[in-house]
Amino acid sequence: MIQRISAIEEMKAVAAGLRRDGKSIGLVPTMGYFHEGHTSLMLRSAADNDDTIVTLFVNPTQFSPCEDLEKYPRNLERDTKLADEAGASFLFTPDNASMYPAGYKTYVTVEGWSSRLCGISRPIHFRGVTTVCAKLFNICAPDRAYFGMKDAQQLLIIKKMVRDLNMNLEIVAMPTVRESDGLAMSSRNVYLNPEQRKAATLISAGLTEAKKLVEAGETRAEKALEAARAKLAESPLIKIDYLEAVSEDTLEPTQDVGPGTLIAVAAYLGATRLIDNLSF
Repeated sequence: MIQRISAIEEMKAVAAGLRRDGKSIGLVPTMGYFHEGHTSLMLRSAADNDDTIVTLFVNPTQFSPCEDLEKYPRNLERDTKLADEAGASFLFTPDNASMYPAGYKTYVTVEGWSSRLCGISRPIHFRGVTTVCAKLFNICAPDRAYFGMKDAQQLLIIKKMVRDLNMNLEIVAMPTVRESDGLAMSSRNVYLNPEQRKAATLISAGLTEAKKLVEAGETRAEKALEAARAKLAESPLIKIDYLEAVSEDTLEPTQDVGPGTLIAVAAYLGATRLIDNLSF
């Protein structure tokens, strides 16, 4: 039976006890409202490790004032049940006051990488992500932490932080989990009305068109992006935030598509912003 812990010091003590007992610890950091993408991370962690800690914290420092912090979907009881069924040992649910007490002033930033792609329209987002992940890594002391490839920029930034700060854990990347029609699973999909939900499938379809072109021998990033953009243009409901081909080593734009290239897209359907990507 999963154990729910909310106090930081209790979670630290539990993690220290596991390590003293020689147990391996897997960590799955989340903001909750679980779907199959989340549970795929938990299942993998439970298979890899003696104990899995799932963290559920809607992190305020990665939301701008105009974003959806207050309306972000939440269902703690359902999430607890799903984490339990996926084999997690602990669900860590700290509150804002304990994670960011009065007078909090310390942040972790991966320079340059955090201001690309999603960082342009969400300038404080990745500073919040890296800060909260660094805190969770310190609190939970995992051997491995699990992240989905849907959030590719987040994944690459966290890997960079772990390397640069000599953190003693492995970051495990897991494939994007998709709905039957190709839409990448996201907690924000619940915001879409039926027309927007139907149009949203063009995001993954556009990436598929780019992939087909590259697999047929195209190496020019511009041509691959044109193919994706044409598919997205089939619906007037889609407003592209960005669609770029970048190097996974630097997150800088690249003119050629090949191994180590990431094609990443963010698009709005109404007020809902969705992301997806394709890695070569």
